[in-house]
Amino acid sequence: MKVYVFLISLTFITFNPIITQANENITFDDWIKNIEELAINKGIASETIQKSLDGVEPNNRVLELDRMQPEFTLTLDTYLNNATPKSRVKKGKKLFQTHKLLFDEIYDAYKVQSRFIIALWGIETNFGMYTGSFNVIRSLATLSHDLRRRDFFTDEIINALTIIDQGHIEPNDMMGSWAGAMGQNQFMPSSFLNYATDFNKDGKKDIWNTLPDVFASSSNYLNKSGWNPNQTWGREVKTISVIDDNLITTSARNINVNKKLNEWSKLGVVNLDGSKLPDVNIDAYLVYPEGKDGRKYIVYENFKTIMKWNRSLFFGIAVGTLSDMIEYF
Repeated sequence: MKVYVFLISLTFITFNPIITQANENITFDDWIKNIEELAINKGIASETIQKSLDGVEPNNRVLELDRMQPEFTLTLDTYLNNATPKSRVKKGKKLFQTHKLLFDEIYDAYKVQSRFIIALWGIETNFGMYTGSFNVIRSLATLSHDLRRRDFFTDEIINALTIIDQGHIEPNDMMGSWAGAMGQNQFMPSSFLNYATDFNKDGKKDIWNTLPDVFASSSNYLNKSGWNPNQTWGREVKTISVIDDNLITTSARNINVNKKLNEWSKLGVVNLDGSKLPDVNIDAYLVYPEGKDGRKYIVYENFKTIMKWNRSLFFGIAVGTLSDMIEYF
C-alpha cells in the first residue's frame, strides 16, 4: 500500500473490559500479556499465541511512519502518473495474457472483470513485487499498544493471530506493510478473514505467494462488496453548462448525489471529446476530485465499491484508469 494514499477504514471492536481497563501508560510487555489474554478468550491456541508473540518487540519505525502520513499532498495528475505509468500498463497487459485462463476461471466464479483485479494488483504491490518488509504481528503489536488507534489495531492483531491459528501462514512469514496490510493484494487481517479464498484448494488461503488465491480473494472482496459485472467504473468528462454545487461530489466520504446518466447529459455533462454521454438509464455520480477547476468524472456504483477497498477518490480513479488502459489502450 502506497504511503501517500494510505487510508484505513476504522472498524472498531466491541466493548472489551480488558482493553478499557488497561492503563494508558502500560508497558509494551504488559500490553502483550493483555493481547495474549484477549487471544485466549477468542479461542486461539496457546501454541499459536506463544510462537507469534514470544519475544516480540515494538518497532519505532512503524510509529514514525504512522505519524508522517502525507495524505492528499499530491495532485491528481501526479498521482495518476505514479499509479498508471506506461510500464505498468505494458506489464499488466502481459500478465493478463500470461494468466488469461486463470483470470477467466476466476471471472466465472466471481463475476468481476479481470482488468480491475489486475489494476488493483498493479497499484497495490506492482504486481506482487513490493508486498512489504514488515512483520505483521510486530507492526500490529506496536500500533495496538499506541493510543492513537488502539481499538482498531488490537482488533487487527487478534485477527492476524486467528489467521495463523487457522494454519494459513507462519508468524515469521506473515509480512506486509508497516500498517499490517498483507500479501499481493494488501489485505488487512480483517479483510483476509472476510474475503480471502483458497481457490487452488490446497488448504491454505495464501495471498502472499499463490496467484489463484490472490486473484480470487480480490474478486471475492469486490463481489461481496456489491460489484455489478454489467457496468464499468466511470469516465472522465467535461461540462458545457454550470452545474449546481449541491450535485457535485468532492469528498470520498460523501458520494450520495446520483442521477441517471441521461439526466447528467441534460444538465450539460459530456464526454471529454465533447460527444454525448451514452443514453442509458443507470445511476451515476459527478465527481470533482480536486474541485471545480480540476478533472471531472462521471462514476457508477462500481466506483463506490472500489472505494470500499480504499476510501480515496484518487485511488478509485487510478484503479479505473489503469483497468481501462490495460483493456483498451
